[in-house]
Amino acid sequence: MITDRALPPRGDLLVQAVEGMDRPLFVLDEAWCFSYINPAGAQVLGRTVEELLGRGIWEAFPEAVGSPFQELYTSVFRTGESGRTVAYFEPLDTWFQADAFRTDAGLVVTYDDVTERRRTEDERAAAVAAREEAAQRAAEAALRAADAAAEAELAGRHLMLLGDISQAMTSTLDSDEAVSRFARLVVPLLADWCLVSVVDPDGSRRDVGRAHRDPAMVEAMHRYADARVGSNSPHAPVPTALRSGQPVVIPQVTSAHVEQMVADEVSREALAPLHPSAVATFPLLARGEQFGALTLVNGPDRGPHTDVELRTAEVASRRAALALDNARLAAANQQVAERLQLSLLSPPVQQPHLETAVRYRAATRGVSIGGDWYDSFLQPDGDMVLVIGDVMGHDIEAAAAMGQVKTLVRGIAFDRCEEPAGLLRRVDHALVGLAVPTMATALVCRVEHDGAGGRTLRWSSAGHPEPLMLGPDGRVTDLTAPIGPPLGIGWRGPRADGAADLPDDATVLLFTDGLFERRGVPLDDGREQVRRLLARFGDRPLEELCDRLLSVMLADGAEDDVAVLALRTRAAAR
Repeated sequence: MITDRALPPRGDLLVQAVEGMDRPLFVLDEAWCFSYINPAGAQVLGRTVEELLGRGIWEAFPEAVGSPFQELYTSVFRTGESGRTVAYFEPLDTWFQADAFRTDAGLVVTYDDVTERRRTEDERAAAVAAREEAAQRAAEAALRAADAAAEAELAGRHLMLLGDISQAMTSTLDSDEAVSRFARLVVPLLADWCLVSVVDPDGSRRDVGRAHRDPAMVEAMHRYADARVGSNSPHAPVPTALRSGQPVVIPQVTSAHVEQMVADEVSREALAPLHPSAVATFPLLARGEQFGALTLVNGPDRGPHTDVELRTAEVASRRAALALDNARLAAANQQVAERLQLSLLSPPVQQPHLETAVRYRAATRGVSIGGDWYDSFLQPDGDMVLVIGDVMGHDIEAAAAMGQVKTLVRGIAFDRCEEPAGLLRRVDHALVGLAVPTMATALVCRVEHDGAGGRTLRWSSAGHPEPLMLGPDGRVTDLTAPIGPPLGIGWRGPRADGAADLPDDATVLLFTDGLFERRGVPLDDGREQVRRLLARFGDRPLEELCDRLLSVMLADGAEDDVAVLALRTRAAAR
């Protein structure tokens, strides 16, 4: 034990060195009492040398009991192995680094105030941790941004898909073609493969739309689609969706589901190579009517359909159903227009020596009828009357007005058997007297026979383009005569007839102005083109001549309704 008695004289160099060293040091005896402490050590501990010498350390510093310092000193006393600890001593608000080793004189402890160093290290560690945390936050933000960008990109693709579906399905009136386009669009964005079923008016079901992302699996898909319509059980997704009007979603297809969906072994064998793992079926419902169902199927690599895919599929199914409904309505309107056309534009009269052909092309898209008309019939005396006309307008209302004008022409012509000019005069007065709210141009021709076997063509125009005649010698003639005002204005002035011999093997062409009138093209140039085509194709069969005229003159589409009536004379028995 180091005591004042045991120490060498104060003049001893070793004692002087310990006393004067800057590093704090103290010595504890076996009773844990301070047997020595240098001035630097006492100063760091906030005491004097006299206050600590001979006093127990745990009595002087009871806060150190149970601390890392006590653990170090006890361990070094017990094992004899030196040790070090760095710990915080709260009473002095100081961090100490203590080194301890055992000697014959007792436990020697040197220690340093490392508070500043520890603070620097803590600040450095805090800075590093802050940087790491900031980097982590930045990485997480980048991941969130990437996820948000991916979600936005996916949402954009889904929105584009819905727009593409609307455009593709509304650009055709063929419902089967529309359904096929629908199937090709939803794969692979919404599913690995899909089938679109259509319910026909008779209640039968057909899988019209079919698409698979893997070309190698298309044939297998067709085999299953061909088999499943007749083999689906009532509890399969499509019958269930059609019956309930609600989607049917199977996130994980099991063998029990397959047994429930497919009733016969042949269909199950056809389904097996496709490996369905998830199925979602949506009814095609619009305006309270079921048009079919959309079935989306995923393979095992893709897994269940996501919520986003299911939401998009539901919206897509509603748009597709509405497009199919509109297509069916348009088709129904087309059928009505075609039947109205057939009722108004009656087939031309044919005679052994007078062959006729007609053509009609409406300018209004989707409605195959308008204000132009043609007609031919026999009067009681046996003469043939040819009529072509143009009511103002290009729609159903014009067609309805045209029907009234045509009926008046027919009725008056059959009753009176008079020359074309007189017929037009009576029709004009009748339209005004009956308050028919329309105006029309018309050309009436009558083929008259004399007793010697000759023929005369007599005609009169109410504001209508004059006819053309191709003679047997190949020369085209404009059949000109004074043109009167249009019908429907109550014209009281004179109307004139024109007359010309009508030889055998002659062709007479009647047409409305829609055949040759074009924006930016002089009328004379358009009529001259018709004249050249008549000369060029006049030797062809009459039906072919009409087709050639329309294909060339209407190559860029019809700007106006077009009607054509062609007459060809033959030398057959008169």
